[in-house]
Amino acid sequence: MIDFEYTAPTDLDEAIGLLAKAGDRAKLLAGGTDIIVQLRERLRSAELVIDVKKIPELTRLEYSPEIGLHIGASVACWKIYEDPVLVAAYPALAQAVRIIGGWQIQSRASVGGNLCNSSPAADSIPALIAHGAMAHLAGPNGRRSVSVAEFCTGPGRNILQEGELLVAITLPPAHAGSGSAYQRFIPRNEMDIAVVGAGSWVQLDESRQRIASARIALAAVGPTPKFAQQASEFLAGQEPTEATFAAAGELAQQVATPISDMRGPAEYRTHLVSVLTRRTLAAAVEHARTFKP
Repeated sequence: MIDFEYTAPTDLDEAIGLLAKAGDRAKLLAGGTDIIVQLRERLRSAELVIDVKKIPELTRLEYSPEIGLHIGASVACWKIYEDPVLVAAYPALAQAVRIIGGWQIQSRASVGGNLCNSSPAADSIPALIAHGAMAHLAGPNGRRSVSVAEFCTGPGRNILQEGELLVAITLPPAHAGSGSAYQRFIPRNEMDIAVVGAGSWVQLDESRQRIASARIALAAVGPTPKFAQQASEFLAGQEPTEATFAAAGELAQQVATPISDMRGPAEYRTHLVSVLTRRTLAAAVEHARTFKP
């Protein structure tokens, strides 16, 4: 690893100033489980590492049934999946962050860091997209908010501009009759990277007999995580049956543009999109039928 300077500001404005001054010579450290490995293996370089875990705004985790969920960019994964209220309200997200590495990784890795690493196979991103999450950014030109579905622009790339950092991720309130699920397929236990991942969210109508709205998102089937808009829109007004889920799975396949690599051929990954979409929709509906915030 090449030597670098280290600083741990306690104020957001201070961090933005340091980042803006150093430009691309600086890297942020939220959990450190990605950037430290990348620096050690010289996949990335940095003259300055800015540790943002001591900034109160970035470590804030708050939930209200009326307002929704606020996740500071440095909040560790385990704080979400060990909170039974959050597990009930946002099951897809809890399921996704529980499988990001082993428990040692989850004690440090953050949801914000997973998003900013912007891997096409990231587990948390489809779950966030399915839940309709927003990313809140701050930089030298002020603050702005963008949909998580629009955050990633390519493998390891995102919309963050020079001097900007992710402050928080917010999820809308989880209403009665809503449910979600995230599942992935991996080739073997020793390779903890999704061949395909799928996150589904549904909102049932008052009768619990039809789907009022839905969102489906996919991982590892393109250069960025994908929102399956057509498949999601198709589900509105439909009865939650196996036939409906299968049709949605076929529509979800249309946004998949996977490559063939060591994890599996493109044809198989496209097939898995349909399988995981069906399974996550079924699990989401099962949860939705009994969920009350």
